[in-house]
Amino acid sequence: MLTVFDIQNVILLAASLALFAVEGWAFVDALTHRPDAYVAADKQTKTMWLVILGVALGAHMLIASPIQLLNIAGAIASLVYLADVRPALRALTRRR
Repeated sequence: MLTVFDIQNVILLAASLALFAVEGWAFVDALTHRPDAYVAADKQTKTMWLVILGVALGAHMLIASPIQLLNIAGAIASLVYLADVRPALRALTRRR
């Protein structure tokens, strides 16, 4: 029989895995772009984004709970990268 706490744990586990996947995707994507593309897109440097996303990913590995402050900040940083920086980089580096 499932209790309310079991359902809560399943929801938190699913959220944690989803956020970990998003953070990993953002970090790997940041690795694949050239450093000069970040400057050309008028964004922070590649090193800065790799540090931000790397800390977010590392913190998520150490603190599994998705509702901890560091994990929330890391998730927001990853979503900002994916929603703002990635499209700008892709627009500059798109092959024709």
